[in-house]
Amino acid sequence: KNVASALVTLKPGALRELHWHPNATEWQFWIAGKGRMTVVMNEGRARTMDFNANDVGLVPRVAGHYIENTGDTDATFLEMFKADQFIDISLNNWLRRVPPEAVSSHLNLDQELIAKIPAEKELVIPG
Repeated sequence: KNVASALVTLKPGALRELHWHPNATEWQFWIAGKGRMTVVMNEGRARTMDFNANDVGLVPRVAGHYIENTGDTDATFLEMFKADQFIDISLNNWLRRVPPEAVSSHLNLDQELIAKIPAEKELVIPG
């Protein structure tokens, strides 16, 4: 009841799309492969880090982040949360649920392009 987790495997070139966790900080343990994670914080701060097997990563609660496999083998890592359930919100998923007029006016996207944003979350985007 106090720990939630997800085991993620990214194929070479794949991307764990931009997302955030509203209910907990994310702790990662890298099991295999190589990857790169960019974490975006408030006030325009961002940091990009490279990871290998046996590395540990941390993403503060509600910080947007994405992870890409930068190697030529599968990258596998465990995401752990001090929470009773795994919750994530992807940028695509969020944008499709905001009124299209708001997305258009804030991001300068036309309605046709907004309609192409996947309506459902894609946990992993193939490379």
